[in-house]
Amino acid sequence: MRETNTNTLLGGQVLMHQPVKGYRAGMDAVMLAASLSARSGEHVVEFGCGPGAALLCAAKRLSDVRFTAWEVEEWAAELARRNLAENGLADRAEVHCGDIADLPAEPFASQVFFNPPFFDDPDALRHPDPEKQRAWLSGETPLPLWVKMAARIIKGQGFLTIIHRADALPAILSATERAFGSVLIKPIQPRPDRPAKRVIVRVRRGGRSPAALLPPLVLHDATDRQYSEEAQAIMAGAPLVLD
Repeated sequence: MRETNTNTLLGGQVLMHQPVKGYRAGMDAVMLAASLSARSGEHVVEFGCGPGAALLCAAKRLSDVRFTAWEVEEWAAELARRNLAENGLADRAEVHCGDIADLPAEPFASQVFFNPPFFDDPDALRHPDPEKQRAWLSGETPLPLWVKMAARIIKGQGFLTIIHRADALPAILSATERAFGSVLIKPIQPRPDRPAKRVIVRVRRGGRSPAALLPPLVLHDATDRQYSEEAQAIMAGAPLVLD
């Protein structure tokens, strides 16, 4: 049994238990969840939910949407289920433990979102903790497979939303170009004078609209001492509108 502690997200609206050691959820999960937009009754799917940070935030804000998540690690799936139950969200959000490569072949999801493993090069990972290594390395489940499985299960012209490193943008565009279009790219900058460190990319299955590079989300002011007004609003539960 892993030792956990308790944190809050969305300005205290969400209670989350997560491991004391290993990968811990942060701003990426909150921003990914904030970027989702769904209609009432839609079925939204997350790949690789971990203990459930993005799932919890999305389910809390989109109160009339059904969620299903997949997580390969049993301990993380169990913790995500516990978090959903303690936040009163288990009636419309569920977590399955399994490999996304084994998902059904028929489309069933209105849209898919994920925060994929961030490092492709094991030599770039300096933290020795094995749970962080599993969360950060994408060698076992490469990005193209995540995208392929999303294309398989998304119905009609549903959306796929991804948050990733900014330098992974070419790989995202390459992986999505066959099945998806209507690309929207939201750069995320740590400060106004710094290059983007993250991007949120939303693509539409079968979409044909021109790609669009959106104005950046800037997380901190010029001094780097406090969050920007937009970032503070997102951390309190406001949506991150992609248009």
